[in-house]
Amino acid sequence: MTDLERAAKLISSAGALLVCAGAGMGVDSGLPDFRGDEGFWQAYPPYARLGLEFVTLANPRHFADDPALAWGFYGHRLALYRETVPHDGFRLLLEWGASTPGGVWAFTSNVDGQFQRAGYPRVVEAHGSIHHLQCVDQCGSGIWPAEISVSVDPETMRAVSELPSCVSCGGLARPNILMFDDYSWESARTDAQMSGLTAWRRSQRDLVVIELGAGQAVPTVRRYAEIASAASGALIRVNPREPRIRHDRGVSLASGALETLTAIDALLSVP
Repeated sequence: MTDLERAAKLISSAGALLVCAGAGMGVDSGLPDFRGDEGFWQAYPPYARLGLEFVTLANPRHFADDPALAWGFYGHRLALYRETVPHDGFRLLLEWGASTPGGVWAFTSNVDGQFQRAGYPRVVEAHGSIHHLQCVDQCGSGIWPAEISVSVDPETMRAVSELPSCVSCGGLARPNILMFDDYSWESARTDAQMSGLTAWRRSQRDLVVIELGAGQAVPTVRRYAEIASAASGALIRVNPREPRIRHDRGVSLASGALETLTAIDALLSVP
């Protein structure tokens, strides 16, 4: 039996499906995965000219020190994610999960909102969402939808429009995203999502976990997928660069998300 066939067999017998996705999940939708500085700079040439790395930019200190730089980075990403259409792999996973008794949840480190746009009703956004905002000064305003647009100069990647403000105090707002060295992220929204997922997991039998595009540099998704599948060993890891998995812990597939999911679906469709 091939690894693809093993994966299809696990899915066909699943009592419930948990989709765990990292940045690699969005690549087939045309989104950059920011893998290393070279990948980031290829996606954003102005930052290469400035010598600014992803880790440097994704830091909350810029909202205090240089808010036009901070909102140039996140404003551009917000516009990009709003325009992106989820690839067909999202649909396939949703359909497989819907056919199980326990249904489907998604757990993702991505902040792009692609799972919600693809129709998933139950999602944990472990690092928050770019489609929600919070106050930079933590005035107690909580978290609210990002009903904003930010104009960005493509040459400098700096915001050139009025910057988003807090709905309560009128001060500067920021995305409700967990950044690097971030001690002011408001986690209430993600905490509520996580409580729902935890309760659901405890009630499921024959849970199958499909992990897609989750690397080891920031291992949030990998670790959760391994924990969630620890009891059953029913883990399907899809990763073209870092697919390694213990054989007794599941199935490893060294290819991209859409390619792999399409191949599995073809096997599931065979009578």
